[in-house]
Amino acid sequence: MPLLETLPVLPTVRQWSVWSTTARIVVTDPEIADAAAELVAEQLSEVDEACSRFRDDSELIRVQQRMSAAGVTVSPLLAVLLGAALEAAEKTDGDVDPTLADDLAALGYTEDYSVIEAQAGELTVPITLTRRRRHDWRDVTLTERRLQMPADVRLDLGATAKAWAADRAARTIAARFGVGVLVSLGGDIATAGPAPEPGWQVLVQDGAAEPASRVGLDEGLAGLATSSTVSRSWRNGTRAVHHILNPASGLPAEPVWRTVSVAAGSCLDANMLSTGAIVRGEEALPWLREQGHPARLVAADGRVLCINGWPADQAVAVDAEQVHEIRLDRQAA
Repeated sequence: MPLLETLPVLPTVRQWSVWSTTARIVVTDPEIADAAAELVAEQLSEVDEACSRFRDDSELIRVQQRMSAAGVTVSPLLAVLLGAALEAAEKTDGDVDPTLADDLAALGYTEDYSVIEAQAGELTVPITLTRRRRHDWRDVTLTERRLQMPADVRLDLGATAKAWAADRAARTIAARFGVGVLVSLGGDIATAGPAPEPGWQVLVQDGAAEPASRVGLDEGLAGLATSSTVSRSWRNGTRAVHHILNPASGLPAEPVWRTVSVAAGSCLDANMLSTGAIVRGEEALPWLREQGHPARLVAADGRVLCINGWPADQAVAVDAEQVHEIRLDRQAA
């Protein structure tokens, strides 16, 4: 995600680095902030152990190695993560497809993104500009906890697992501690419990000196996600590539949009829509209008389009006591 945390760490806030991004939680009761952070860190570790494609010991990697025609029974957690990925694929008509792991690897994305950053974003893996993909999400079947798919399919749940983890963490904290909470994992934001007045305030902007839109999240709009073609990007030889692929080609989606932000009832739904919009390119606007969720799209030339009630950009003063999160596009700063 293209986003940089810029707010100070107040007594109600905890933040740390994870998954090549920043985890940030904000709670309405500072007394439980440490306990809430420990809970989130534990849950993120569980998700990583279940579905990371960068760990040889993750359950997902081991399941793929054991795949047979009869399928493999997976853990309850991995089953939920797989179910979320397949649901997103179905709802986006395959635009958000979990069967792209080999395609990402072919572009050089074989390790955690922090490794690519350490190489100054330069890789030398040969890229085939046109490939015919043999499989897609429809070749993957999940029946309760029984996973079946061709033995040569490799899954990447990154498009949905982080958003699902944010939703899960927010719901758990609100239920366990009886507080309001905002959980941010990079560009994925989930909220739960009683929100402070007038709702959780999130600033979305494209540069520190640029106008911003201020979005309030509450029970009706509990999640916000931003997808981008300028973050998690690198150069492979002479070609600029990024991590959101068009399943039709297995190659990076055309950068029609720098970023797409969507607010929805959950972070998972918001992420599904923002990622699908990046993949759809020019067709994203009518599709998002039809979905009805507030959205902000930044075109490659910098034009900002706000639809379905997303507030227009304007000059906004940042008050750390009133703004709970800032989504800042570091590429534009």
